[in-house]
Amino acid sequence: MMNVVILAAGQGKRMHSDLPKVLQPLAGKPMIECVLDTVARLPDVSRTVVVIGHRAEVVREALGSRSGLEFALQSPQLGTGHALQCALPQLDPEAGQTLVLLGDVPLVQPETIDRLTRVAGDGMAILTTVLRNPTGYGRILRQRGRIVAIVEQKDATEGQKQIREVNTGIMLLPTARLAGWLSELKSANAQGEYYLTDVIGLAVRDGVRINSARPRRSFEVEGVNSKTQLARLEGIWQDHQAELLTEAGVTVLDPSRLDVRGRLSCGRDVTIDVGCIFEGEVELGDGVSVGPYCVIRNARIARGARIEAFCHIDGAEVGDNARVGPYARLRPQAVLAEDVHAGNFVEIKKSNIGRGSKINHLSYIGDTDMGSGVNIGAGTITCNYDGVHKFRTTIGDNAFIGSDTQLIAPVTVGAGATLGAGTTLAKDAPAGELTLSRAPQRTIQGWRRPVREDAGQKPAPGAQAAGKDGAR
Repeated sequence: MMNVVILAAGQGKRMHSDLPKVLQPLAGKPMIECVLDTVARLPDVSRTVVVIGHRAEVVREALGSRSGLEFALQSPQLGTGHALQCALPQLDPEAGQTLVLLGDVPLVQPETIDRLTRVAGDGMAILTTVLRNPTGYGRILRQRGRIVAIVEQKDATEGQKQIREVNTGIMLLPTARLAGWLSELKSANAQGEYYLTDVIGLAVRDGVRINSARPRRSFEVEGVNSKTQLARLEGIWQDHQAELLTEAGVTVLDPSRLDVRGRLSCGRDVTIDVGCIFEGEVELGDGVSVGPYCVIRNARIARGARIEAFCHIDGAEVGDNARVGPYARLRPQAVLAEDVHAGNFVEIKKSNIGRGSKINHLSYIGDTDMGSGVNIGAGTITCNYDGVHKFRTTIGDNAFIGSDTQLIAPVTVGAGATLGAGTTLAKDAPAGELTLSRAPQRTIQGWRRPVREDAGQKPAPGAQAAGKDGAR
């Protein structure tokens, strides 16, 4: 078994933000959520402790939906060694090892942690990497190939600053030795802090072998201290997501204009146009085509469906060979069966749309159960809300709803019924019949539209009053 400690107490002054550094968003979620997602995929984790400090309650509240987390308060913040001291009372003493992760190094992957665990054995392991420009990182000092110390940038000699192998801050430590080692840490350094890296020298003294591993991808160990670094890492991560998709056979028309802010799974022969954003859990079935500049969140798009440009789909399901958009919005619990058409400027919410039904233009369908083969005319609205309660509308198979119709829920339209254009339906419409409601049409003879007096004309007698009445 293994403890996990995530260091997340820092302020992040270079962010120039009131939001704590570990809550800054990356890949569609707070950075520390990315770290916790990795922890969730690790086997044999006994306890997970998050060390908080700056705006501790804000961080605690942001992670409140995560089960099984424990928090340790570090106040004041006196370095990484002090942070682990704060977490020590909450660790499982029976867990053989303790993994230290950083809340501002968000993209480390489970397979890298697995590699670190394997090289550690019963001893200790450090995740290192080699940088072209190692400025700011602690340098790995070796003798005869073995790690003997880590020296921080501010304490390094000029010769040590030339070393390119650096400490990432991620390490695996034997739990049984932590209390003793941490009690020996000193703050006699340039920053006056208790460095966790000083444990290395203590481990060497005690004859504990220190092994190391490196990540396969350098972005896994990149830290974030500024908005510039955050933006850079976001770009690197999105490039990686695009590469994974294209290697799996997805046609991404421009990989530099794709954002995956969650988990996107795709079938065969999927095409994604430019500027699309995928958030949360999204599934695209075989042969799905997604047009440019769509935002799709927590949705399932089934085989052969076509999503046209500028659509927003959130918490919805789209059936086989359905067609959505352009400029359509599917809100949570919208379920479209196969061969459904939902066209331009159509909004659907909490509704079941039956097979082959068509809602092609400028309509709002909310809280509705719609059968198959229904045709909805342009400008149709289901009036589902009275200001307090929501009500449902039921439309039977093969009904025809004329343009500019309002259905005042709760109301039922029978199978095969026709509603004439402009109808306001407040009572059930019987199956197979034509139902309509219209005011009688009339023409007012001799009426003249009013004109402005400064246009050189005087209004016809009575025209001004008629105009005012018409404006009301």
